[in-house]
Amino acid sequence: MKLNKNLELLTSINKAGIILRPSSPELEKVFFNIKSIFEKNNISVFLEDNSANMINQKGLQLDELCNKVDFLVSVGGDGTLLSVVRKSFNYNKPVLGINLGTLGFLTDISMDELEDFLSDFKNDNYKIDNRMMIKGAINLNTFVAFNDIVISRKSISSMIKISAKIDNKHFNSYYGDGVIVSTPTGSTAYNLSVGGPIVYPLTEAFIITPIAPHSLTQRPLVMPADVEIEFTITDAQGAVVLVDGQDIYEVEENETIKIKISNQNAKMIHRCQRNYFEVLSEKLRWGN
Repeated sequence: MKLNKNLELLTSINKAGIILRPSSPELEKVFFNIKSIFEKNNISVFLEDNSANMINQKGLQLDELCNKVDFLVSVGGDGTLLSVVRKSFNYNKPVLGINLGTLGFLTDISMDELEDFLSDFKNDNYKIDNRMMIKGAINLNTFVAFNDIVISRKSISSMIKISAKIDNKHFNSYYGDGVIVSTPTGSTAYNLSVGGPIVYPLTEAFIITPIAPHSLTQRPLVMPADVEIEFTITDAQGAVVLVDGQDIYEVEENETIKIKISNQNAKMIHRCQRNYFEVLSEKLRWGN
């Protein structure tokens, strides 16, 4: 029975690629439990090479894994899922997040819920969220971000100066600790901690949030996703660019960082029952 008629669904769900949280050899038992549950539902399981080495099993390199399976499974927390989405981005594979800790913004299936979820999954009772990704370029270096691109000062003892353009027209100059350019998905990450707005994750928009600005008139901006944003470092000390908290690039004075929407979305598998506002309420303790 098709319970989710109006949403994108997978044409095949026979093969799953598993990626475990790094540096966690204690997940060996968890993996075999997941494997057993998936195989009970007639879904073959393949393990990513680094995860396999961690628990002394045989695995596939990520590119081979992505070409072989119908979807990916991230086992850990939001950080693990973030890494999986970025590494597998070019293969356009939907990712299911199994959460091993407290409820996450991105991962919403616990081990206790997995068997029931797979029963729904086999009956097309699930949804695939298409999340906006952003693409950045620094000279010849290009990269994608799921959460955010952060431009930050190199030294904690001084502030940084950044000139900003939108569609090649100057619109602001930032002076402070830096600037965050966030996706709606990333609005509840670093952006939130420095006073940026929460934006519904299926929206297509950029959030530009200054970090500890020198001027109190500097405020976060929400911009349409069809613009190109360009930041030029006008400070002699240069800057560092942090992509999703995982990759770091150094930028020198007068160099630019260009940011625009990616032409491809990240795809995330969720329960139909998942309610984003309930997640917000629980994570942020609204009403308590």
